[in-house]
Amino acid sequence: MPDDPKEEGREERVTVLIDASNVAHSTEGEHPRLENIAIVVRKLREEGYEPVVMADAALRHQIDDREGYERRIEEGKIRQAPAGTDADYFILAFARELDALIVSNDRFRDRAEAFPEAHERMIRYMIVADEVVFERRNKPR
Repeated sequence: MPDDPKEEGREERVTVLIDASNVAHSTEGEHPRLENIAIVVRKLREEGYEPVVMADAALRHQIDDREGYERRIEEGKIRQAPAGTDADYFILAFARELDALIVSNDRFRDRAEAFPEAHERMIRYMIVADEVVFERRNKPR
């Protein structure tokens, strides 16, 4: 599992799946924030990662900036799981398929048996005053 995309001689960018619903809900407020997703995407790109944003279908009805969110879906910047499906399953399955990391504070405990390697893929984060900090422990506590 790659830890640093900037390893010497390495040209390809490491894919990181962003749990959009988790990230959007990660700051206090009445509605989940589209800006939280944008902040995480920018920071990952700055650090040399290739972010892929994945959301559940319900987020479009909850997000604070619906117009901006819909535009990002239309542009392919946000990928939305089909209505009535479990976005967590798609995030974990694609992470396995793509050998990708995952930005989320979700522990995915209900999926631990089917995806035992998920904890090794996790990048935990915190957003404060529109700044994001990542924890790259990638090991269970």
